[in-house]
Amino acid sequence: MAEIAIEYLEGQDYQVHISQGGTTTSHRVQVSSATLEELGLSDGTEAVRASFEFLLEREPNTSILREFALDDISTYFPEYVEHLRGRQSR
Repeated sequence: MAEIAIEYLEGQDYQVHISQGGTTTSHRVQVSSATLEELGLSDGTEAVRASFEFLLEREPNTSILREFALDDISTYFPEYVEHLRGRQSR
């Protein structure tokens, strides 16, 4: 299981460190208020954690882009928004 550490930087930016299988990676992500609204979330840290859990179910930490905006995820995984919305309703 991967360990996810999230640090709020400023504005819309977060730094994420993932330790998985002896490898640690770092990622900088942007979380817009529009993305939070689309996902049905109000907390950026919660959105980042849920998004990285989603990604890690589909690929190793070494395959995740080093810098991106959360709304970019649906470009690669069209089911992303619906999955996170469904996760919140459970």
